[in-house]
Amino acid sequence: MVETGTPALNRSREGRASTQSGYLMLLIWLLLLGVAIWAGATNIGGPEVAWKWAVVVVSAVAGTLILCGFYLINPNEAAAIQLFGAYKGTDREEGLRWVLPWYTRKKIAVRANNVISDKIKVNDLRGNPIEMAAQVVWRVTDTAQALFDVDDYKEFVMAQIEAAVRAIGSRYPYDDIEHQEITLRGNHDEVGVELRKALIERLDVAGITVDECGLTHLAYAQEIAGAMLRRQQAEAVIAARKKLVEGAVTMVEMALQHLSEKNVVELDDERKAAMVSNLMVVLCGERDTQPVVNTGSLY
Repeated sequence: MVETGTPALNRSREGRASTQSGYLMLLIWLLLLGVAIWAGATNIGGPEVAWKWAVVVVSAVAGTLILCGFYLINPNEAAAIQLFGAYKGTDREEGLRWVLPWYTRKKIAVRANNVISDKIKVNDLRGNPIEMAAQVVWRVTDTAQALFDVDDYKEFVMAQIEAAVRAIGSRYPYDDIEHQEITLRGNHDEVGVELRKALIERLDVAGITVDECGLTHLAYAQEIAGAMLRRQQAEAVIAARKKLVEGAVTMVEMALQHLSEKNVVELDDERKAAMVSNLMVVLCGERDTQPVVNTGSLY
């Protein structure tokens, strides 16, 4: 049976290139230059010697080939070595380096890059349109994959950041007034960890890792921002009222219990209800109450 389907991606893997120290080759080039100068100078003005001219020619050709093989590698930089298009390894040694001149060198930075994505509009878990942006610190860990497995690794990073932000934004709600679930606004650390994990998985094909990431912008879209603000304000008022009522009920219950335990006054059900009503008004009212002093009987 012949199985059909999408073929697996043949990933490149970084290896160490066979290169030489440029300083050693520079010394050899200087020796060849000295030999060529000596042979040419001693062969002028005297009887010409054919082998000296041959030494000059060979030294000049060898020196030119050596000069074509020099290249520099800066700190946090690497050079991918190729021979007629075939990848032969990566050189990460800093300083002056040398390789055979028919090998080509393609440099790539392996330092950390800091990127802040554009603001994008996403629908959260509840379908509310929100605006999001992320800050990502990434770096190349496998130069072969970054250069040969994707077309442009920097554009690939930006595209995958946007895709990951959209995926994370649609996975969680913007907020939750009851604090019973993970939200984008209230759980920055958890969302950041999830975003970094998603980015590492997406960028693995390009030999790129993510050191740090997090959301830099999070807000409701402009078309619903006003309505969502009023909803948040209403929910905040309701939550505050709920706390206030719970506290008032506890205080009223405690007051009645203490009056009963210490036999301060005997209250029937009707007067207990009146007392509870008055205490609730005092404790839950937004304005200061004006007490009425009874100078007559108890009731």
